[in-house]
Amino acid sequence: MVDKPVETLPSVPEESMVLLDGYGEPAAIEKTLAAILAAVVRTEQVPVDGHFFNELGADSLVMAHFCARVRKRADLPSVSMKDVYRHPTIRSLATALADAPPAPRAESAAVAPAPAPAPEPFPVSAPASVPAQPPAGMPQYVLCGALQFLAFLGYAYLIAFGAARGYEWISAGSGVLDVYLRSVLFGGAAFLGLCVLPVLVKWMLVGRWKPQQIRVWSLAYVRFWVVKTLVRSDPLVLFSGSPLYLLYLRALGAKVGRGAVVLSRSVPVCTDLLAIGDSAVVRKDSSFACYRAHAGLIQTGPVTLGRNVLVSEATVLDIDTSLGDGAQLGHASSLHRGQAVPDGEHWHGSPAQRTDVDYQVVGAARCGAVRRAAHSVLQLLIALSLYMPLAVGGVAALLVEVPQLSSALEPGPAVFADWAYYRDALVFSFVLVFGAVPAGLLVLTTVPRLLGLTLRPGRVYCLYGFHDGVHRTIALLTNWKLPKRLFGDSSCIVHYLRWLGYDLSRVEQTGSNFGTEVKHETPLLSSVGRGTMVADGLSIMNADFSSTAFRVSRVSIGPRNFLGNRVAYPTQGRTGDNCLLATKVMVPVDGEVREGVGLLGSPSFEIPRSVLRDSRFDRFKSREELRRGLAAKNRHNAATMGWYLLTRWIYAFALALLASGAAELYGQFGVSAIALADVLVVVFTIAYFVLVERVVTAFRPLRPLFCSIYTPDFWRRERYWKVPSETYLKIFNGTPFKNVIWRLLGVRLGRMVFDDGCYLTERAMAAIGDGCTLNSGSVVQCHSQEDGAFKSDRSMIGSGCTLGVGAFVHYGVTVGDGAVLAPDSFLMKGEVVPQEASWGGNPARPLRSHSEDEGSQAPWRP
Repeated sequence: MVDKPVETLPSVPEESMVLLDGYGEPAAIEKTLAAILAAVVRTEQVPVDGHFFNELGADSLVMAHFCARVRKRADLPSVSMKDVYRHPTIRSLATALADAPPAPRAESAAVAPAPAPAPEPFPVSAPASVPAQPPAGMPQYVLCGALQFLAFLGYAYLIAFGAARGYEWISAGSGVLDVYLRSVLFGGAAFLGLCVLPVLVKWMLVGRWKPQQIRVWSLAYVRFWVVKTLVRSDPLVLFSGSPLYLLYLRALGAKVGRGAVVLSRSVPVCTDLLAIGDSAVVRKDSSFACYRAHAGLIQTGPVTLGRNVLVSEATVLDIDTSLGDGAQLGHASSLHRGQAVPDGEHWHGSPAQRTDVDYQVVGAARCGAVRRAAHSVLQLLIALSLYMPLAVGGVAALLVEVPQLSSALEPGPAVFADWAYYRDALVFSFVLVFGAVPAGLLVLTTVPRLLGLTLRPGRVYCLYGFHDGVHRTIALLTNWKLPKRLFGDSSCIVHYLRWLGYDLSRVEQTGSNFGTEVKHETPLLSSVGRGTMVADGLSIMNADFSSTAFRVSRVSIGPRNFLGNRVAYPTQGRTGDNCLLATKVMVPVDGEVREGVGLLGSPSFEIPRSVLRDSRFDRFKSREELRRGLAAKNRHNAATMGWYLLTRWIYAFALALLASGAAELYGQFGVSAIALADVLVVVFTIAYFVLVERVVTAFRPLRPLFCSIYTPDFWRRERYWKVPSETYLKIFNGTPFKNVIWRLLGVRLGRMVFDDGCYLTERAMAAIGDGCTLNSGSVVQCHSQEDGAFKSDRSMIGSGCTLGVGAFVHYGVTVGDGAVLAPDSFLMKGEVVPQEASWGGNPARPLRSHSEDEGSQAPWRP
């Protein structure tokens, strides 16, 4: 099948197309390219008119190696994977490279300065070079870690002090009503304190954020980290999408206009540099932190959104970016540093470029200030009268009303020698773990279905009303992560999603229909066709929003599809039968329905649906082979789910012992006993889940695989993904302690790596050099699943490299020392990034040298 682009590829010069004059006639380039490809595929010659994928049997990994060899030749133009897919024969590729004009050195015309959007916008200028700064040394690295540990101890002691005093006061109440009223009062005071503390600390330690650079591990960075950690742990973050959240941003210094809606829980840190205009909408999973980490520096800069702006789901806004009044940014897109979308224009892609697609599909509704205020007051009343009393007063009420529990916590160390102490903790943890799953399933399979009867697909509802509350409740309940982690990557996930309301009536069971991470706005309007398989990270966008209204619609994913990682599928998605949606692809919402093709990139273009290599395991498509393979996989997956529940029970048992032990020693040691228990919980969590991961892998390192999903090697890899936990790693982002944990988990990690929130799927298969900078949301994934085939290989990241915010690195990749991968980029499998190179885009390709436009510190030297 010859590729035809989904849309006309941009004719504007892209940084990836650095094609120079003087490379000779197409025939000469053709001959050289043919020789290079023959060497890669290990044959004497290749036909110049042979299709790379359909006739030569190559795949993206083979062609990535081909591109890498071409880029090493000074006498040849640079070639990217997009060029290969666009021109899938030697002859057509050589002709395109020979005819391509040289890339201009100036900024792309597509990145034009925008008129200043309201309110009080920051000017967006091209990044300027700054004097090089020496990297931090080991003494600063150690001092930073020590100060961060002391800050954690201080915060733990403060929380312990407040909790202890509150518990004593609540326990002194007489009767359930008195305990409840005391719980409301104390809960309200605690809620207010937790909300105000980050705001006070921000203004005391930082004041107003300004565009600047902060050296990682310095004293200034410690202040930055303290503020970032507190700001993102504020309880008001849970109110994203509410006017209360906008008040929180304003209190932190952000300029937020009237009627704006921010649905993303990715909390901006340098809020004084954030401006959001009237009636702007920011969808969920959008990143606009107003800072980034680059080459050992924290760089802060403005993000400006004008009036009536729409920022769609799964987007990244780098520093020094803006959208003018009425501008739109499509889903799965990003603005790189210095990009500005002019007034009224629609952009999409990574990096974004102009498009005619209209992403605003919901009109306005009547939603005034009174409705917004009433909604906010109601949210506070529910939180203070229901949630907080349950959280802070529930335990006290149980101890008051149930004498057996109260007697079990009589102070004194002698209780540690009593078998009843351990028996009670064992029973409590068992009920907590094994009772939560069936109770939760009962709620999830009944309440959302009843609430869903009040919502009609296609009807526009006003925000902050009854229907909005119903929709948010359905989304909150049905996106509970525990059941999806438990049932994902097994046959059980199909039944679970059906119980939630998914239309899977014709789905063909494969044992890997869905991964452990799938989310939606509502499960009641989600359909997946027969034979479709979905990797992790699918987000079904079956709700659309304006600043005053929302609408739910059915999303239907066709039969015989395969969806890669991190795919956001919108209500207007234009894909049908037998499609391959690659990792991080931007699903098209315009044009004809795509069928029988693959889609890659943002904006997307067509690639082959499959290649000859992927047919190696076609024997499992026969009914008898599939039946045997699926039965064996189901047995192994059932054992894995048992492992998962058992490890959580043991973990809950240990936490129950620590909590009750702190209560026993409180009378003797006071608040210090509770604060010490908090520290021990963190230390035990690290040690326990490191041990769990080692046990799951039988204390052996992972190895590269190419196998069917119906082989034991793949099932063991599924167990490795499911049973250990990675959630606890988030609290160590931006600290030296995360490097220690990564090494304990098997990562080959260099010295003084700065990790602000990177995720490594196969820890023992990733190698990261000295002084690397890993931004939040970046991923190094050393595997890929395509239909029934699983492939994994090691990835190597050299010293001094930077992975941008939301960047995704696939398997079999080599990144040279000092290289930079731009935000929201997708580095495809097998790519080789040269030293000191700057790559970006989806799929990633060479950009101009980052030394030209990035302020950076001196190169890392071990």
